[in-house]
Amino acid sequence: MSRLTQAEIAALHEALDDEYKAWTIYDQVIHDFGPERPFINIVESEARHIEALRALFERYGVAVPGNPWADRVPRFASTREACQAGVEAEVENAALYERLMRSTEREDILAVFENLRRASQERHLPAFRRGASRGEGGRGPGRGRGPGRGCGGP
Repeated sequence: MSRLTQAEIAALHEALDDEYKAWTIYDQVIHDFGPERPFINIVESEARHIEALRALFERYGVAVPGNPWADRVPRFASTREACQAGVEAEVENAALYERLMRSTEREDILAVFENLRRASQERHLPAFRRGASRGEGGRGPGRGRGPGRGCGGP
């Protein structure tokens, strides 16, 4: 297997950093507001995205960096506000992958980037848009009654 170019290594680092950031933000929202949807589903998806990227690092013998985002992510006043931020983040994520896909012609890397871009656009973005469009109020987060409907609570 041939070595990665510097552009490919940089693209993998940028992709992994973005996925680490997303996972950390959504995990913080769960910590702050309880197990609310869509965050409980999307944080698990982000963990799978991280693993897919880490597998590429390992396949090509590139050291896997740790997650630098602990205690560095924004906090939100409500799950609705967090959903609105999620919409923005997922739009930016799609643009990121469109750009990163131009850094390589390797089918395995392109497949992972495309899968992550598609998940962002087809699953995460619609879930956050639904949450952001809901009005305030509702059951509220973290009331100990199981996963909530999310993105509408205080």
